[in-house]
Amino acid sequence: MRLLKVATCNLNQWAMDFDCNLKNIKESIVRAKEGGAVIRLGPELEITGYGSEDHFLELDTVAHAWECLKELLLGDWTDDILCSFGMPVIKGSERYNCQVLCLNRKIIMIRPKMWLANDGNYRELRWFTAWKQNDQLEEFHLPSDISEALQQQTVPFGYGFMQFLDTAVAAEVCEELFTPIPPHAELALNGVEVFMNASGSHHQLRKLDLRMRAFIGATHTRGGVYMYSNHQGCDGGRLYYDGCACVVVNGDVVAQGSQFSLKDVEVVVAQIDLDAVASLRGSISSFQEQASRKQHVSSVYVPYKLCKPFNLQMSLSSPLKISYHSPEEEIAFGPGCWLWDYLRRSGASGFLLPLSGGADSSSVAGIVGCMCQLVVKEIANGDEQVKSDAIRIGNYTDGQFPTDSKEFAKRIFYTVFMGSENSSDATRSRAKMLADEIGSWHLDVSIDTVVSAFLSLFQTLTGKRPRYKVDGGSNIENLGLQNVQARIRMVLAFMLASLLPWVHNKPGFYLVLGSSNVDEGLRGYLTKYDCSSADINPIGSISKQDLRIFLRWAATHLGFSSLAEIEAAPPTAELEPIRSNYSQLDEVDMGMTYDELSVYGRLRKIFRCGPVSMFKNLCFGWGSKLSPSEVADKVKYFFKYYSINRHKMTVITPSYHAESYSPEDNRFDLRQFLYNSRWPYQFRKIDQLVNELSVGKDAPASSNGVGVVAAGSADPKAGL
Repeated sequence: MRLLKVATCNLNQWAMDFDCNLKNIKESIVRAKEGGAVIRLGPELEITGYGSEDHFLELDTVAHAWECLKELLLGDWTDDILCSFGMPVIKGSERYNCQVLCLNRKIIMIRPKMWLANDGNYRELRWFTAWKQNDQLEEFHLPSDISEALQQQTVPFGYGFMQFLDTAVAAEVCEELFTPIPPHAELALNGVEVFMNASGSHHQLRKLDLRMRAFIGATHTRGGVYMYSNHQGCDGGRLYYDGCACVVVNGDVVAQGSQFSLKDVEVVVAQIDLDAVASLRGSISSFQEQASRKQHVSSVYVPYKLCKPFNLQMSLSSPLKISYHSPEEEIAFGPGCWLWDYLRRSGASGFLLPLSGGADSSSVAGIVGCMCQLVVKEIANGDEQVKSDAIRIGNYTDGQFPTDSKEFAKRIFYTVFMGSENSSDATRSRAKMLADEIGSWHLDVSIDTVVSAFLSLFQTLTGKRPRYKVDGGSNIENLGLQNVQARIRMVLAFMLASLLPWVHNKPGFYLVLGSSNVDEGLRGYLTKYDCSSADINPIGSISKQDLRIFLRWAATHLGFSSLAEIEAAPPTAELEPIRSNYSQLDEVDMGMTYDELSVYGRLRKIFRCGPVSMFKNLCFGWGSKLSPSEVADKVKYFFKYYSINRHKMTVITPSYHAESYSPEDNRFDLRQFLYNSRWPYQFRKIDQLVNELSVGKDAPASSNGVGVVAAGSADPKAGL
C-alpha cells in the first residue's frame, strides 16, 4: 500500500487584502499539517483574491503576491508539505493565472492556466493570457529579490507534472476541468495519480450537482485522486464563492467540506491508498491501450517521497454520500453568508430594510434573520473570528456577545413599514408580525404627508393636481402618483439608515437592503430609484417562484411562521387606492405571470433566444394550450416591455448572483439599454410564421405586440 494523506480547503479571501489572505493561507497550512497531510491545495488566485479584477493589471498586485509568497517560503510553512498557491505571474510581457507549487522552501514549478474562464461572470482574458506552449516546460527566471531570498534562480514553467519517487502529481486549474478535452485525461495516461484543482467557483442555485459530477467523472473511468479547493464567501463583489472543497478517489467522494459557512478557513483531510488507483487503471484494458500510445507530457523530477507504507494505525477515508442543500436552503444560507461578509467588511453597523409585508421584502428579512441565527450558532461552536466581528458590529461591551439571534437582530437590523393611504391593514400587520419573529427594530411610518407636500408643490408650479386612474385620472397621472410614493420611500430609507444609529447612540451607519427579484428586473416592473435602489440586494437574481418556495420553507425551518401567510397573499405593489371593485395586483399590471417571466428569462439568456427563436420554442412548449397567434402576442408583449425598461438595469442595485438568467447589466448580462422597442424586423418575421401556421385556423397576429395579453392595460412602471 502507498498511503497518502492530502488536505484541501475553503478559504474566505478578500480581494486585495493581502494580510487577510496570507493569514488564512497560513492557518490552512497549520491545520493541514496538524491533520498529517503531505499535500495542501488552496483556491485559485488565493494570495490576491480571485475577485481582484482590474487590479490584476497593476504591477503592484503582482509584486505584492510575490512578497507574500516569499514570506511563506522563508518560513517553515512548506516544510515537508507540498503546497499549491494561486497567484498572478508575469513572464516576459504576458500575465498568467498560475499555481505555484512549493516544497521545503523551494518552488518546484509554476503551472500557468491554459484555458481561461471568459463567459458569464468571468472575464479572465481581460487580465490574463492563456498558456499555449504545451509541448515542453520552459525556464522561468524568478524576480531578483525572490531569487536572492530563496537562493533559487530559475524554475520550470508551463504545462507538466511533478514526478515524485512514489507517485506523480499535477495541477488542473478550475475551468480546465470543464473543457471538452480536459488536461487530466492526458495526464492520467502519463501516470499522474493525484490531480489538484484550484478553483474560484461561485454559487448558483442548483449548480453544485454539475460540479460534483465533473469531479466524479474525472476519475471514474480512468482512476485517480481528484482534489478540489475553492474560495468561500464574498470577496468584495456580487458573487458568493460556495466552497465545497472535496477529495474524490476513483469516482467516489471520500471527503467534502461545507458549501455555505461563516468560517474563514475550513480544511478537509483525506487518507488514500494510491495502489487502489494503480489497481483500477490496470484493470481497464482501454486505459492500458491508450496509455501505451500517449502523447508525452513534460515532468519535473522531485527526489522526495510523499507516501507512507502500510500501517494499521492509519485508517483510510471511506466513500461518503454527497451532501446537497435544497434550493430553499441555498437561498437561506448563500445570501445569508454573503450578507455577513459584506456587513463585517464594509464597516457598517447593521442593515435597514423597507419591509412592505410582501413576499420580496419579507424574503430579504427572512434571510437576515437566518444570518443572525448562523452567527449565534457559529459563536456557540467556538468560532472566535465570528464572535469578534459580532461583538464589534453589535456594539457589545463588558465581555458580552450574541447568544440569542433575536437579541442580535435587534442590535443590527432595522425594518421600516412605509405605509400610505393605499396600504392595507393586512400588509402592515404582516410586516409587524415578521419583524417581531425575527427580532428587528421595527418602525411604522406614514409617508402621506410627504406625498401630499410634493403634490402641493407640483400644483403650485403647474396649477394642476394629478388623480389616480380609479378616480378618473389618466395613465400618465396614475403612473406619476405611484412613482412619487416609491421614490419618497427610497429617500426616506437612506435617511433613516444614516441617522437612526445616531438617534439610538450607536456607532457607524446602516446598509440599505433592496428587495426586487430577478423577474421584476427582467420585465422592468420596478420604479427607477425606488426601494429597489439600495446598497445591496440579496435576492436580486432569485426568481419569484424560488422565493415563494423559500418562504414556505422558512416559515417552518427558520421559525418565522408569518412567512406562510405572506407567501399565500397575492403579490401587490399597493401604490394605487384600494376600492371595493379594484385592487392592484402585480401580474395584472405586468400583463404576464411570474411563471411566464421565468420561462422568458431562461429562453432569453440561457438558451440565447431572440424574439423569433423564443416564439418557435414556445410554440412547442405552449402549443397544447395556446395558438401560434397567442404565443406570438405574448412573446412580442414581453420583448416590448423588456426593451422599454432595459435602461433600469444600468442602475440596478448590486445583487447577490444566484440565477443564470439574471438581467444584471453591469457584469453579467451585457446588452444595450436603448432599443427600438417595436422590434420591426423580428416581429414581422414572427407575423409571417404565425400566418404560415395559421392558414385557415386563426386570424393574423397583431403587429403591435399587445394582442390578447392585457390588451389596453397600462404598465404602471413602464419606462420609469
